[in-house]
Amino acid sequence: QVQLVESGGVLVQAGGSLRLSCAASGRPFSTYSMGWFRQAPRKEREFVAAISWNGGNTYYGNSVKGRFTISRDNAKNTVHLQMNSLKPEDTAVYYCAASTVVAGTWVYEEYHYWGQGTQVTVSS
Repeated sequence: QVQLVESGGVLVQAGGSLRLSCAASGRPFSTYSMGWFRQAPRKEREFVAAISWNGGNTYYGNSVKGRFTISRDNAKNTVHLQMNSLKPEDTAVYYCAASTVVAGTWVYEEYHYWGQGTQVTVSS
């Protein structure tokens, strides 16, 4: 089992930056890849970013590529999402997730552990 707790979601102005964090506990952190997804009201959950077990591979959704950066610290059992140049359309609940596909994946169904989510609101 893996427990995930997100933090860092706040209200921010468009053009600003924000860093989300996800703290993991349970099975050894380096045995799984990590990802971030988001869900806006009345929309499906959307892939944001993913990182392999050792941080060697990263993947991004098209809507955030070039603006967001995912990273992980295996010594601290944490994964981060640095979000720059935020837009109102980035407003959503952001979820941290863990997958046993250690190389990293953008496939929703390959994530089996999820956090409760943290709200990010970008004002125009």
